[in-house]
Amino acid sequence: MLVRPKEGILDPQGEAIRQALTTLGYPASSVRAGRVFDVELDVADTAEAERVGREAADRVLANGLIEGFEVVVEGAEAADVSDAAVTAEKPEADAPAEGEEVAAE
Repeated sequence: MLVRPKEGILDPQGEAIRQALTTLGYPASSVRAGRVFDVELDVADTAEAERVGREAADRVLANGLIEGFEVVVEGAEAADVSDAAVTAEKPEADAPAEGEEVAAE
């Protein structure tokens, strides 16, 4: 599960990282700092893993007022689960801002 500040929310850690990268010669124009939670679930399929992951991220791992999240389901060991990654983003009440970037896994 990937948790990061929503667009428009002040991100001092991301700004400090951007400034450090720029100082070192890297052409970083924007950095959003977030957190990664690797959670192993004992579920039967990817749909259930996604549902449980989204619920956990929404209820426990992300502050919905200032953070968004993505749930990535991958490498499942159950026989009926594909090895392909499944990414789901938390639906927002408002449409994403124009030009808003979505991280790719």
